[in-house]
Amino acid sequence: MAADEELSAIRAACTKFVTGHGEVTAQRLLATIPVDAEVDLYGDGGVVAALEGEIAELLGKQAAVFMPSGTMAQQAVLRVHADQRQRRTIVFHPMCHLEKHEEEAYQRLHGLIGRTAGNQNRLLRLDDLTPIREPVAALLIELPQRDIGGQQPSFEDLAAQCDWAAQAGAARHLDGARLWESAAGYGRPLSEIAALFDTVYVSFYKGIGALPGCCVAGPDEVIAQVRDWRRRMGGTLHGLWPSAASARTCLAARLSSFPKYLEHTRAIAAALSSVPGVRVIPDPPQTSMMHLLIDTTAERFGKAVRAVAAERGVWAWDQAMATIDQNVQRLELSVGDATCELSAAEIADIIAALAVPEARRRLD
Repeated sequence: MAADEELSAIRAACTKFVTGHGEVTAQRLLATIPVDAEVDLYGDGGVVAALEGEIAELLGKQAAVFMPSGTMAQQAVLRVHADQRQRRTIVFHPMCHLEKHEEEAYQRLHGLIGRTAGNQNRLLRLDDLTPIREPVAALLIELPQRDIGGQQPSFEDLAAQCDWAAQAGAARHLDGARLWESAAGYGRPLSEIAALFDTVYVSFYKGIGALPGCCVAGPDEVIAQVRDWRRRMGGTLHGLWPSAASARTCLAARLSSFPKYLEHTRAIAAALSSVPGVRVIPDPPQTSMMHLLIDTTAERFGKAVRAVAAERGVWAWDQAMATIDQNVQRLELSVGDATCELSAAEIADIIAALAVPEARRRLD
């Protein structure tokens, strides 16, 4: 049996999963689409309109528009903000999704200019923004900041950064792909966080666990123009209803669970405090996600994951993320329904089996 086939067979035999809501399969995703879902036509009517209304109300905004991807959504809304202000500069954190994962599409497709502010290894601060003198079209803030472990600023710091943007005549845009997690972390309603921003993007396939898709919410005139850009960018498909119906199902099923996910995340972090070769970032976690630095190599990690899966029937991670030290790997733990089926002690024991502390490496 080839290595890839063997790995697939081991994973398929697992009945428990460490991260998220468990194994993503067509059967499980299709089950989130009610058979009586009302279809739309090119994004108009049906369950799409119902979802847009629901999101606008949740976020306290005038309107919302469903988009097939976050990449398209955020480029479109930032383009609208820039055109309205006749400015081209967008300010964001160095680890912003637009900067790291979209191949400069904001520049190549929309003629926007990206300006990073702050240090990639920490949160954006007000004093990173105050030296900026050029006219700014929009300030983009991500909550929580995924690539540094799900961290987010204090609510007071967040409000101060948004005030800076308003005084500079810039739009305030929230990359709220994980706003569901963020709200639980702040202990505040979604609408209270969204009120700091002119426009808000939320994702449905990440923390909510639905089919791909997202919404942008904001003022009527902005959202109307985002709809125009959705059509120009090829996002107004003949039917968007499957993803919208899935999003409504998963919102109803999971939105109220994020405080529980956060509580479990912090319990796991506490249990890991005594595990050699494992560090939690941030500690304690600020949302229902965190990063783990574990003492092992990529090769050892892969072998350990297979061993845990074969011996315990638990799937951990597909792969780890490299760091500047080949003997240290980074993991992202997003806590969801599947994670909550395992106790904090069980998860700490699984992660301990994946780490190879320095003393053990020397013995090997």
